[in-house]
Amino acid sequence: MIETGLRSKTVVVTGAASGIGRATAGRFAREGARVAGWDVQGDAAAFEAGMAEAGGEGVLMNVDVTCTAAVNEAAEKVAGHWGGIDVLVNNAGILRDGMLVKHKDGAVQSVMTDEQFDSVISVNLRGVFACTRAVVPGMIARGGGVVLNASSVVGLYGNFGQTNYIATKAGVIGMTKVWARELGRHGIRVNAVAPGFIATEILAAMPQKVLDAMTSRTPLGRMGRPEEIAEAYVWLASDAASFVTGTVLSVDGGVVTGT
Repeated sequence: MIETGLRSKTVVVTGAASGIGRATAGRFAREGARVAGWDVQGDAAAFEAGMAEAGGEGVLMNVDVTCTAAVNEAAEKVAGHWGGIDVLVNNAGILRDGMLVKHKDGAVQSVMTDEQFDSVISVNLRGVFACTRAVVPGMIARGGGVVLNASSVVGLYGNFGQTNYIATKAGVIGMTKVWARELGRHGIRVNAVAPGFIATEILAAMPQKVLDAMTSRTPLGRMGRPEEIAEAYVWLASDAASFVTGTVLSVDGGVVTGT
């Protein structure tokens, strides 16, 4: 087994109760890390049992990443309990899809509402900002750390009906590059992962014809698994990626190439 340097490190994963976040938390636990999952839902007992079974230690905390006070309090609790935060994975995100303006039969049928736009911005972009701002001062004081942000391949090439979502995922890429420049002098590495079409609970609810279209656009001919994104996060957090910062790693089965 390759030594990643993550044993006994403290990792915060937002949106950790399900999907990619849950897989990521479990993968860090397999490395012997101590994992604090932040989410607005989920079974804390089951989460903690899963982390222990994987070989690490874990706690699931009820944290709304759009609430600055809640984020700051959670960061203080984790740092106080485990002596600091070494890795932050900004994974939490939501979808509120809709066309900017849907025009049909000579008339406007619908528009993307302020609520649709603002809610996605609040979680997917402002949440990343709030969590990183809360965690970074402790990393600076301890001489380093790793921040990993969830972008998306649609943030690189756009996608129909996702003005709000894409604004956040493109914004995350921009923040990743800025923070890599600002924080590198403090020994903090900042990178982003851009998943392609991943088989999560959100996609499971979509019509089969939509899922088939996604698969057909992916050169490898299948959707990704949450565990495959988790592997990317663990590698970027590990000693093996010690000279990698400011990058966006696409884990997408080649979908950007095929676009």
